[in-house]
Amino acid sequence: MKKIFSCFFLLIILQSFSQEKNSNYLQLDYFYGNILPKRGSKHLVTGHPQGFLFSFNKRSLGDKAWQQDFNYPDIGFTFGYQDFKNRSLGELYSAHAHYNFYFFNRASQNKLMFSMGFGLGYSTNPYDRLTNNKNVALGSHINLSTYFKLYYQRENIIENVGLQFGFNFLHASNASLKAPNKGINSYGINLGLNYNLDAKKEVFINSIDTINYKEPLHLNLALLTGANEADFINTGIHPFLVVSLFADKRINRKSALQLGTELHLHNYLKDHIRFKYIFDGDVTRTDFPDWKRVSIFAGHELFINKLSIITQIGYYLYSPAILNESIYQRIGVKTYFGKSFFASVGIKVHIINAESLEFGIGYRF
Repeated sequence: MKKIFSCFFLLIILQSFSQEKNSNYLQLDYFYGNILPKRGSKHLVTGHPQGFLFSFNKRSLGDKAWQQDFNYPDIGFTFGYQDFKNRSLGELYSAHAHYNFYFFNRASQNKLMFSMGFGLGYSTNPYDRLTNNKNVALGSHINLSTYFKLYYQRENIIENVGLQFGFNFLHASNASLKAPNKGINSYGINLGLNYNLDAKKEVFINSIDTINYKEPLHLNLALLTGANEADFINTGIHPFLVVSLFADKRINRKSALQLGTELHLHNYLKDHIRFKYIFDGDVTRTDFPDWKRVSIFAGHELFINKLSIITQIGYYLYSPAILNESIYQRIGVKTYFGKSFFASVGIKVHIINAESLEFGIGYRF
């Protein structure tokens, strides 16, 4: 499985090489760090995780307006490997699509950069009731994987070879699709090399039009769905539905603000509530609290190319069970079809504990 996963990623890279004619470069980073301790999984922190990130990057030169808006970012693919230095956790192989953003002068050889990648990871040693019951962080082989890097990069120190160093944060979880799923977060320092595949001089386009992107308020209706499992192992995977009604205000080319309300119908909470009372010793209880929840939320939508990145924070106005924190967060991506319809995929979390992976469709009035 490891070999198949690695070969699939390499095929994507080779296809990108064969089709790309613009300026591209490679990065190879070694990282060393720590696992962020979490309640209930501190026993998994027994060493310093280390690994590498190998990236193929396609530079943008401004032939599209969004590239000029974001200071000519890079787009590419990253293959990652991480050894958690813990027998129960094992290793993680991952593949991501990523963006690299530049803080200052894009044309300089000295660059301060921020990179974010989203993709899938393969855990070599997930939870197993008989053989690996200590791994409460990752309950399945396949997981969502994300990483963030803040780093300094110097190019062409020796011909086409340069150097970069900085800090990184890596996360993996299955978004509660299968219990247990406390997730795993690691952070540390990275040091690596970069190699320019094309030494030709970059010519940037700088001709952003002056179209006014301000719009009146729009009302949106979205349905978010998926499936997840309670924290109690083997309680079963159940579907859920979130009905989201919100207003958005486009304030410029890159940003829109959101404000709305949501009805959360997570069926897994029925089992979670019942098992919690039994676990606490109240085995005769029959009048369990309501499993439905109602919330309000505020959000921001960042438009990048044909996609947008959604970040939201919500507060439960009605949540009788009080099983989770009263505040939740959501991060996701959205794409539009025409002027009104949209689709999205995102992760809903309570602080750092993922509750669900959400697939959504919606209409903007």
